[in-house]
Amino acid sequence: MAEIYLRVAKTTDLDQVTSIIEEARQLLKADGSDQWQNGYPNQETLLADIKSGNSYVLIVNGNVAGTAYLMMGDEPTYQEIDGSWNRPAEQYTTIHRIAIASQYHGLHLGSYLLSNLITVSVMKGYRNVRFDTRPVNKRMQELGKRFGFEYRGMIRVVYDGNQKQLAFELNL
Repeated sequence: MAEIYLRVAKTTDLDQVTSIIEEARQLLKADGSDQWQNGYPNQETLLADIKSGNSYVLIVNGNVAGTAYLMMGDEPTYQEIDGSWNRPAEQYTTIHRIAIASQYHGLHLGSYLLSNLITVSVMKGYRNVRFDTRPVNKRMQELGKRFGFEYRGMIRVVYDGNQKQLAFELNL
């Protein structure tokens, strides 16, 4: 039986988190996505995530197997949407930079990670959770749909190549 849990990332996790993001970058590239192909997110971004206290790691049998950043409050890129949010005035969390280490692919750990991030959101008083992804990223879209996230429209991400991304929202 595997020991699986979520914890806040520590600066000592930075190398592992960076490695997981790099593996995800290569997977996205192989899928034909330009997401994360311009050097973002870099190690400086990941360190800032960790120092904010809102970076999380999924631990499997004592090893860092996944990572994500859970932003609390307004995401500036969500102010303009070609579509509409279901609860536009409600405070929300945003899931960013979610990835699973390649050696754990196929074990459905993305579900564990997403479930735990939703739980953290609720425990911190948020009943609205959002994320965005490129149209080609079917893995993330399917994962979100399994948890009840609904497509809400297109947003533009200026810090990652000024690209249009699909925006999703979960209301609890």
